[in-house]
Amino acid sequence: MEISVVIVSWNAKQYLDDCIGSILTEATGLRQEIIIVDNGSSDGSQEMVKSKYSNIHLICNNINLGFARANNIGIKESKGNYIFFINSDVKVLPGSLNYIFEYMNNHKEIGLLGPKVIGLKGETQRSCMEYPTIWRVLCRALAADKIFPNMKIFRSYLMTWWNHDDLREVDVVNGCFWAVRKEAIINVGFLDERFFMYGEDIDWCLRFKKAGWKVVFCPFCNIIHAGGGSSENAPTRFYVEKEKANMQLWRKYHNRYSTYLYKIILTGHHTLRLVGNLTPSFFKKYDMLSYKIDRSKATINMLWQKNS
Repeated sequence: MEISVVIVSWNAKQYLDDCIGSILTEATGLRQEIIIVDNGSSDGSQEMVKSKYSNIHLICNNINLGFARANNIGIKESKGNYIFFINSDVKVLPGSLNYIFEYMNNHKEIGLLGPKVIGLKGETQRSCMEYPTIWRVLCRALAADKIFPNMKIFRSYLMTWWNHDDLREVDVVNGCFWAVRKEAIINVGFLDERFFMYGEDIDWCLRFKKAGWKVVFCPFCNIIHAGGGSSENAPTRFYVEKEKANMQLWRKYHNRYSTYLYKIILTGHHTLRLVGNLTPSFFKKYDMLSYKIDRSKATINMLWQKNS
């Protein structure tokens, strides 16, 4: 088996159908398998896969086990030399799977690779990050990266200054599409299941780099990413989960003083957002900004809960 494709899905039936269709079209010539790990969907996703794609290996979890744990289940079932982790809201564009397979075969030092990610309107999506530091997080919190976009000192970890047009080694490839060498997974270990949703991508990429494997962004292979295939079902909840994972990641790699400082910066960031969104809400319909207001409130509450 050359490649194993692992797709974790939760209530994203139509996205999942489109994703599988694009993979089956583009994986011609490769000895491949597709493993769907469904996290307790209730929208008919499981039934759709069973009836339409009977040859695909479907694993049905009774509950939502989270992204990292579900992907680890897929890894354990995989037989390929490479594992492609693909979000359910992704469509693979022509030639991408074969290009990635050949490129990684010819560059044995690469442990994890990510393609160029294109949105539904044709825009290039940000899919790479630098590792967050206190200074980079502060620059992001104060919007210094936007106010002074051309000043290197104020760049945040989001790499908004980069157009994603050149092949380069990066700190983090975000997890909507990963191509990973099975040998590297054996060396580095599985995804950290303490991360329920989000944060596992930063953690895994950091562990790959610490183990001596390259993490690479390649602009010569493309995918389309709708974004929010599962998270659009509960946007505020998923946003808070993301910020909770960031706190969890910070605790894993930093001391308590640095973690407390990070919490203060994040609180300030969301307080500024809250004030900024509440002010125009007095002059516009509250519903237009309610989502942003609610997520900032929920994030601040989460940060200062007893066990956060």
